Amino acid sequence: MNKVTWLFLVVLTFLLFAACSSSKKMLTRQPDAIPKREFRGVWIQTVGQSRYRQMNSAAMRHYLSEMIRKLDEAGINAVIFQIRPEADAFYKSELEPWSRFLTGEQGKAPDDPSFDPLAFLIEECHRRGMELHAWLNPYRVKTSMENSLASSHIYWRQPDRFVQYGNQLFFDPGLPENRSFICEVVRDIVTRYEVDAIHMDDYFYPYPIAGTPFPDDNSFNTHAASQGFSPAQRGDWRRNNVNLLIQQIKYTIAGTKPWVRFGISPFGIYRNKRSDPGGSDTNGLQNYDDLYADIRLWVEKGWIDYNLPQLYWEIGHAAADYTTLLHWWNNNNFQQHLYIGQDLKRSIDKNELQTKIQQSREMAFVNGNCYWYGYQILDNFQGVANILKTDIHRAKALVPAYTHMHDGRPGTVKKLTEVFTEDMHFLTWEHDRKPMNPEAPQKFVVYRFRHNEKVDIRRAEYILCVTPENFFVLPYEGGEVKYTYVVTALDAFGNESKEKKIKIKQ
Repeated sequence: MNKVTWLFLVVLTFLLFAACSSSKKMLTRQPDAIPKREFRGVWIQTVGQSRYRQMNSAAMRHYLSEMIRKLDEAGINAVIFQIRPEADAFYKSELEPWSRFLTGEQGKAPDDPSFDPLAFLIEECHRRGMELHAWLNPYRVKTSMENSLASSHIYWRQPDRFVQYGNQLFFDPGLPENRSFICEVVRDIVTRYEVDAIHMDDYFYPYPIAGTPFPDDNSFNTHAASQGFSPAQRGDWRRNNVNLLIQQIKYTIAGTKPWVRFGISPFGIYRNKRSDPGGSDTNGLQNYDDLYADIRLWVEKGWIDYNLPQLYWEIGHAAADYTTLLHWWNNNNFQQHLYIGQDLKRSIDKNELQTKIQQSREMAFVNGNCYWYGYQILDNFQGVANILKTDIHRAKALVPAYTHMHDGRPGTVKKLTEVFTEDMHFLTWEHDRKPMNPEAPQKFVVYRFRHNEKVDIRRAEYILCVTPENFFVLPYEGGEVKYTYVVTALDAFGNESKEKKIKIKQ
């Protein structure tokens, strides 16, 4: 080997090492001690719940209001509430009956005809600056064949569009008319309610029952050949059915209210390495092969706006290690919005919650976390609400901005003014708020800095509140304490305006 060749190899080796090191650095980061932008979600499921049907409308209003208050105090900024557990509704719908989990009998309305749980939840969340994500199960109709369907249910009009698998009933995912109906339900919700997002979790094709094939022969024989799939490609055909649904839902939302997001929370394993060299070093059920959910494709194509895989295993789990999966999703999400689903009970029992959140914050492309199940925060299970409030969420955070949907700034607030009345001291401001213009201000962030303290709105600990109102009541502190208050506006995509400042004494 001559000297030139030797030098070339040395330089090449150095460059490759540097490139690899740089690549590794790009996939992790030094997190802020208190992040200002972070998705902090919680799942509130209604399927299988008996608590709601034991309440009248007045009691439920109180319960839901207290629920949102407690979640807000724990630092949650997005509530994912299950409004369609079994092709039924926790809201007023002409397409599907009232849910049996709401009133005890499917099709039975609340005792107060004016009460709409979804509308009430949206109002409660929005007045606290929180988001409401409407959680739908797309295909499930019955969790048990013993359950009764209301006489108005679509099943009774067209039973051939449904299939029984095990002890459950489902829309047949292979039928185009079922995709159209599900999209009609989504369009109805997005049109009539000010939801921030439509959310679906891991239930697409149902979890497989050993030795029992999913009974979709009729729809496969009817549609597969015309769609270009051979008898040997049933798995590909099923994946295509779900792909078509996801794509169609995204287009439905975008064509109705383009600022409303679409999020998916898949099972935590995409594929294992034994099935795909690019899969994770795990050994468990797979989205792609078992649930026919090609989540990576949906992210890559932009059919969903956030991905929220459920990483419910503990650190060091033999078949599905949390840290291994966290790194895999961080590296395989095309740098799009990625949040991590956390199992509260397992994490608290293993004393791993803070470690898991810290690890997620060190990932370059992870933008937050979501907690299952949310009722444990309400119950303060093993002090988890206290841990969130005083440690993990010790300052408020804004939901990450969806700049892939719109990258801009709303207008700055105007005429920020200090107002005194005989019994109140408050700030007020003017704005160009237009509810149907998503690029205009939709809510406002109020910051407070002490006298001579540097004003830096990148610091989350200075956020006092996020509010849809254009005023903020000031606490009384003797009338001589000096502060600088800052108010900014947020548009429907989470983009923040330039700041407006005022100095006051309170």
